[in-house]
Amino acid sequence: MFQGASSIVLDSKGRLAVPTRHRDVLAATAAGQLTLTKHPHGCLMIFARPEWEKFRERIAALPMQAQWWKRIFLGNAMDVEMDASGRVLVSPELRAAAGLSRETVLLGMGGHFELWDAATYAAQEAEQMKAQMPDVFKDFSF
Repeated sequence: MFQGASSIVLDSKGRLAVPTRHRDVLAATAAGQLTLTKHPHGCLMIFARPEWEKFRERIAALPMQAQWWKRIFLGNAMDVEMDASGRVLVSPELRAAAGLSRETVLLGMGGHFELWDAATYAAQEAEQMKAQMPDVFKDFSF
């Protein structure tokens, strides 16, 4: 289970340095093999390959009404491998799709990560913090 936020600067080639606390787990559970794809909220999702394969199967099994979402998730998926320094290349196409600049935020979301442009994430988070919490949290205890 991945959790926590990390501020990460993409290098000039668009490589993301995976934080050390996640790198060892990804090396052990997925041999450093990851898959990146678009997320409908404007960020990227990053999966360890075994988790991606489960997600891919669920998406592929959706009915024809979900064909465009299949295209979004599966058609934009890119397999990558961590290099010896724990970096992964984020393709120019995916960087553009998520509006990624050099400053990014990597969020551990349980079974996968989200990669956000730092300014976009800060703006979205501030907007959500001002809004009323969804009803699903009505009986939730903090």
